[in-house]
Amino acid sequence: MFIALSQSLGQGFLAANIPTLAGELGATQSQTAWLMVAFMAPRASLPLMLIKIRSQYGLRRFAEVSIALYAAVALLSLLTRDLRSALLVELLSGISAAPLATLAFLYALEPLPQRLKLTVGLPFALSFIALGMPLARAISPTVLTDGGWTDILLLKLGMAMVCLFLVFLLPLPHGERTRSIRGLDLISFSLIAASFGGLVACFTTGYIYWWTAAAWMGPVLALSIAGLVLALVIELHRTAPLLDVRWLATPEMLHLTAALLIFRVILSEQTAGAPGLFRTLGFAPEQIAPLFWGISLATLAGGAACALVMKLDRVPAIHVAALLLIALGSAMDAHANTDVSPTLMIASQAMVGFAAAMFLPSAMAAGLVKALSKGPQYLLSFVIVFLSSQILGGTVGAGLFRTFVAVRTTAHSQALAAGLQTGDPLVAARLAGIAAQLSTTVTDPVRLKAEAVAQLAADTARQATVSAYNDVFALISALALCALAALLGHIARDWLRARMARRVPADG
Repeated sequence: MFIALSQSLGQGFLAANIPTLAGELGATQSQTAWLMVAFMAPRASLPLMLIKIRSQYGLRRFAEVSIALYAAVALLSLLTRDLRSALLVELLSGISAAPLATLAFLYALEPLPQRLKLTVGLPFALSFIALGMPLARAISPTVLTDGGWTDILLLKLGMAMVCLFLVFLLPLPHGERTRSIRGLDLISFSLIAASFGGLVACFTTGYIYWWTAAAWMGPVLALSIAGLVLALVIELHRTAPLLDVRWLATPEMLHLTAALLIFRVILSEQTAGAPGLFRTLGFAPEQIAPLFWGISLATLAGGAACALVMKLDRVPAIHVAALLLIALGSAMDAHANTDVSPTLMIASQAMVGFAAAMFLPSAMAAGLVKALSKGPQYLLSFVIVFLSSQILGGTVGAGLFRTFVAVRTTAHSQALAAGLQTGDPLVAARLAGIAAQLSTTVTDPVRLKAEAVAQLAADTARQATVSAYNDVFALISALALCALAALLGHIARDWLRARMARRVPADG
């Protein structure tokens, strides 16, 4: 659990403190956004190679080298002085943090009996991996009080050293070693890594530079898709592929992959939704912290609830409950007004966090059982699909939602501006009311009128922002309901098939 939390906190601290880093590195926020690209790009693609590296060099050596590299990069990060060095350090951090999710799974499953591996070990491992993002936003204001970003780096270094101690104190078994890495693996991996890196770069910065304004974005997206297609073509013609594309293209696996991807996109609301709303409205990090304490506690509660009820035959029911909670929580947030505050969204966002902690373990357990039923060699392909869909899906989802917010904010601003005609009696009355409030501090009539107009413009911008985020929450609720309808249809179809199969022998 400590290893899982260490790697997820690293990502959470970076995502939560981009504005702080911009000030400390003397860069703009659009420039510091590339730190997130540098960290996430290797994390999206490295799962492709990690399991083969583990099988070729042994489980214990894989664990020890991975955690030593993570600690070394945490120490190196203290030398960061400018944007260039920070980009290099975050790239190395993403590379070194990628194996830690695998280690967390291994340590969570290893000591448990077979019957508890998927029902207890898996939910708690995934819960602590998910916990890092909200917990980082909850504790960042406290950690940053005195020393700024250096305090964050020292905390990460301390946790990395504890992880290093724990891995060597409690070594994993050696495991069997087989020569599994081939030359074409490296070619396929390079193509997929470059493609994922391009997608991460575009969806992380697309809403900042704007999709149609940045000349480089179209070619990068096209080359990323082309590289991914080329890699899949190579894998299709191999006898021992890095990815078993034919199995992944079966209807059953396409359904599971689509469910994981759609759910990850929906859950990216907690990255691009509530945090973006309150940051745009000018709330300080310490004012937003209670919201993320609530999400953190709900995530742990969701993992515990999943462990209590998890059985493979209950997976559809768990998914139905999770989608209902997401739809309800998002619908509650879709009716916010300009007086919205972080504390008002604790209950609704906690529902979404609870649902995420219930959905992901049950989905992964179902996928693992399907993979193992085909044979151990299929496990690699499923784990790759799961990890990559979560990392890439979260990045793509956050980018799409932030783009949607920007479009809707502009639309609401234009609609509100069109209605603010100075000859309108309602507008005149509103300006008079603002002027009356300001008259106690501003006596000059010209200045008083100018400040009243400026205040009305600020109120309009605030209303446009809140309305845009309301649209986002409504969209997420609609997506969750659509996914729920598809799931219920799938359950009904399976039930009818099972009933017909029982009746055919009886009629015969």
